[in-house]
Amino acid sequence: MAKELELWKPLKDFSPLRDFERMRKEMDRLWDSFFEGSLKKRGEERGDWFPALDVSETKNDLIVKTEVPGLDPKDIDISLSDGILTIKGEKKQEKEEKEENYHLIERSFGSFSRSIRLPKDVQADKIGATYKNGVLKVTLPKSEEAKKKEIKIKVE
Repeated sequence: MAKELELWKPLKDFSPLRDFERMRKEMDRLWDSFFEGSLKKRGEERGDWFPALDVSETKNDLIVKTEVPGLDPKDIDISLSDGILTIKGEKKQEKEEKEENYHLIERSFGSFSRSIRLPKDVQADKIGATYKNGVLKVTLPKSEEAKKKEIKIKVE
């Protein structure tokens, strides 16, 4: 049984577009495996979501803001225990449109829970929260001990 020799042509199967697509898919797979155990990916699989928290400080208050668009304020729970502020919520939205030539139903469900340790003692009985245009703002008045004392420097 004789075999024919075949001339090797290294660029015969070269296609820049196909090779680029293969490389892109490989990079996507690499990134997906890198973040496989991340909170975000695990949360998305369960329907959870993690709104960002902005924490700021004024002379008298700590202020925590978070964007929770589409949430009804009655579906948000705020608690404070041992210096840890916890904000929980659940989104349950359903939108339906019926027209002559189409019918659209969109549903959005998910829950979140965010907890942060507060850097200062606060007056728990005076905590306030407002909700406007999808932004939750929690105002935590500092305790008198936690308010910064101003020290003047004498120049000689």
